[in-house]
Amino acid sequence: MKIGIIGAGGVGSATAFALIMRGVARKITLIDQNQKRAQAEAEDIAHATPFAYANKIKVGNYADIKDAEVVIITAGINQKPQQTRNDLLAANIKIFKQIIPQIVLNSPQTIILIATNPVDIMTRVAIELSGFPKNRIFGSGTVLDTARFRTLLGYHLGVSPKSIHANVLGEHGDSEVIVWSNAFAGTIQIEQLAADINKPLTPEIKKNIENDVRNAAYRIISGKGSTTFGIAGALTRICQAIGSNEYAILNVSSYHNKIENITDICTSMPCILGKRGIHGKLTPALSPQEHFLLSQSTQTIRSFTTQALKYLK
Repeated sequence: MKIGIIGAGGVGSATAFALIMRGVARKITLIDQNQKRAQAEAEDIAHATPFAYANKIKVGNYADIKDAEVVIITAGINQKPQQTRNDLLAANIKIFKQIIPQIVLNSPQTIILIATNPVDIMTRVAIELSGFPKNRIFGSGTVLDTARFRTLLGYHLGVSPKSIHANVLGEHGDSEVIVWSNAFAGTIQIEQLAADINKPLTPEIKKNIENDVRNAAYRIISGKGSTTFGIAGALTRICQAIGSNEYAILNVSSYHNKIENITDICTSMPCILGKRGIHGKLTPALSPQEHFLLSQSTQTIRSFTTQALKYLK
């Protein structure tokens, strides 16, 4: 699988490393304005390939992403302590105005995968700038948030997170919706299992888990300056689903003409991913309260989307 990565900072380089070490990418091209940084990252990652797979990574330009199956955009202004993802909007739109036309020109058949924050809004901006079919352009969405939720549930229950099916939907941001009503471990509803093994999910524990999921990025940014490894894992998993034509269900941020009575936005819902990008979208059963929270989340996205599309005019 040939992959281009636009942005060789913390997220881009960690993603390149994960793609190489997991054997997902056959060839990676790193593109960054800071070519010295990009060259150093590519060389460092290349030295790890003898311990994994005989795959190649190099620094290049937009012409080098011709025929790439996926182009990942990680470039953008980094979120700083006390900033929300939506605080980055105007600056990152300017960056996308430079990046997206170059991708369209050089790799018109690729799938574009957005990791730049605020990812739901930037995915909608990228759709507008590219004119690509909407199945071939989507964001990392709440794939990482979902992994955080499953990890914390696994810790509490003493169960592998891989055996837990639980989702975070809506905005990749403060209004994201943590879905308890259809969370399962194996075939058992999560709260029933918790009660059965004497590890109940009390209101206090659930609140703590929700806070830990929702505020994970803020804690990590406060401690180390940026989030890198978690999002790299999420992007690698998405690329794996595409490259292997898995028809895997992942909560990427995709375009919705209408959801919860809000129109023309990108937000995270379960999507079927394969070689063509998004092969289908699913609508999970939610409780009335979860529908209400998802409606609030989509309204938040809609307000910032309106603002973002004005910047494009």
